[in-house]
Amino acid sequence: MYQRTFAAGSLALALTGVADAQEQADQGKATMLDRILVTDGRTPIEQENSGRAFTVISGEQLEKNQVRYVADALRQVPGFAVSRSGSFGGLTQVRVRGAEANHLLVMIDGVEVGETASGEFDFGSLLVDDIDRIEVLRGPQSAFWGSNATAGVVNIITKRGERGGFAVNARTEAGTDGTFLGGVSLRGGGENHDVALSAAFRRTDGFNISPDGDEKDGDRNTTLNGKFTVDLSPDLTVDATLRYVDRKSDTDPQDFEWGSETYGKVIDEPDWTATREFFGSVGATYVSMDGALTQKARFTGSDTHRDNFASAYGGSMSWDDGNRYNGTYQASYQFDTPNMLDAHHQLTAGYEWERETFAPSHLSETFSRNTNSFVGEYRGEFLDQFHINAGLRRDFNDRFEDATTWSLSGAWKIPDTATRLHASVGTGVTNPTFYEQFGFFPGSFKGNPDLIPEESTGFDLGIEQGFFDGGLVADITYFNQNLTHEIATDYSGPLPSPVNLDGVSKRQGVELSATLDLFNGFTATTTYTYTDASEQTVAGGPRLDEVRRPKHAGSLSAAYVFDEDHARVFGEVVFNGKTEDVAFVPSLPPRMTLESYTVVNIGGSYKLNDHLEAYGRIENLFDEQYQEVFGYNTEGRTAFIGLKGIY
Repeated sequence: MYQRTFAAGSLALALTGVADAQEQADQGKATMLDRILVTDGRTPIEQENSGRAFTVISGEQLEKNQVRYVADALRQVPGFAVSRSGSFGGLTQVRVRGAEANHLLVMIDGVEVGETASGEFDFGSLLVDDIDRIEVLRGPQSAFWGSNATAGVVNIITKRGERGGFAVNARTEAGTDGTFLGGVSLRGGGENHDVALSAAFRRTDGFNISPDGDEKDGDRNTTLNGKFTVDLSPDLTVDATLRYVDRKSDTDPQDFEWGSETYGKVIDEPDWTATREFFGSVGATYVSMDGALTQKARFTGSDTHRDNFASAYGGSMSWDDGNRYNGTYQASYQFDTPNMLDAHHQLTAGYEWERETFAPSHLSETFSRNTNSFVGEYRGEFLDQFHINAGLRRDFNDRFEDATTWSLSGAWKIPDTATRLHASVGTGVTNPTFYEQFGFFPGSFKGNPDLIPEESTGFDLGIEQGFFDGGLVADITYFNQNLTHEIATDYSGPLPSPVNLDGVSKRQGVELSATLDLFNGFTATTTYTYTDASEQTVAGGPRLDEVRRPKHAGSLSAAYVFDEDHARVFGEVVFNGKTEDVAFVPSLPPRMTLESYTVVNIGGSYKLNDHLEAYGRIENLFDEQYQEVFGYNTEGRTAFIGLKGIY
């Protein structure tokens, strides 16, 4: 059974069709839960009551459309731009609404997973095998989530166990370029507890990411995930998560040897990067006063270690290691004022402590910084149709300036209509990265410990409209956001060094989406985004378009289920308009235009019986040749077949 995903800014990802199923077993019987948006603020809210621009991608639709990497799902989210440096496993950056990659906060089960070195998350490692849903919020969210939530938040929520029994799921898949995927999971539980364990392994020989030569660049990824919840009493619940990723990815470097004929180009070399990611959390929730008061405490930790082998520098090895520890406590109190606009209120107050560390191999020192934060939130519902959310945060930083951020959003479901209005406004901050503050490479780069956080103010306005009793739902959202104190590299001194720029970088655009359900097995979704994003130059020169952010992007997907729900076929079209990228090749202009491209994927599946399903897909059906990052090839046509079973 499915339920429509309402989104303020995008009602559905092309990938999700019209559904966001959230089911939980209750004594062996499935029960439909309310559609909840966990990431919108410090407390959950029903999706249709949120005033923010968001998209929810269900794990079931990821599975049905045979998506293997979260980055490929995000390509079809309005406002998002994805760029992968070559093959699977290569550095994969995600930008939202024209902002930088480190302006997007990424969490897995509430654990912040961005690297302390760069402040951003490399999506090249993120498989979708164990994902229950992905919650995407666009616009400034720092009032609730702190630094890096300047332009948006992506929260990946993994699957829980279903109480009342246990089930085993397994899949295997093979395809072109020597690709193999295997995955297994165990999920279940008893009356007062549930547990979920999963393991996934994917490897590929890949393809040559350099335009020259014939060396193949592959990837190997092993991901383990665990989740546990136990009710110690009717009022007290304890939960824990644990995630481990071990991957090794082949890379090709850019040649920066002076006098070389290939200077600035991507060249064939047997380079590689090995990454180990470890994320975990433990938390407790206590409900009292007949449900009016909810208290939550949580501790999270992350460790990311990266080894790099560079043959161009005599086969040298370098590494870096980053850690983040976070502790939070918050209390939420709900109450009603029936004689005052028939209103329902919720007040939340919280405290957050965070410590980050970074240790690079080229410096014999471990750097660290601490932040203490106080957070407040108000939620209000009036006349069963108006919904307001407000947040305020104060960050006390020990390495740079303190910051205050705020947020306000609202939604109005107009009575007796299929119309819903939504709007949000707020501020965001992004702290300098450890590399920007303390990095040093002799003869090439020097950090700047005097940097201050980047600051941003943004708003969006949208309208959602339903037609034909919900058979068609459309949404249009306008967004506008600026960035001040932008951090960029200044090349005018003895060594290149980061500085805070004067002036303002401006971003604005429009996000559209429409979802169709003919209620006969056919569903379709289309999205389109126009983004106008400019950057501020160091010397105050003319503004330039931000690189790797297309002005025009869109997607279209359709699926048809037939043969009494045994068979399903689908098709996807992803369009990415022209973008600019930097080039360091002396014979070329400093900026190059990457041509627009359109990629078509098709696939299908068939249920052989109640426990076994066969599936297959073709990616890049028409063998489109294009680049997402200047100098790096992308994969051509590929095909995959597989089996999955449930026991």
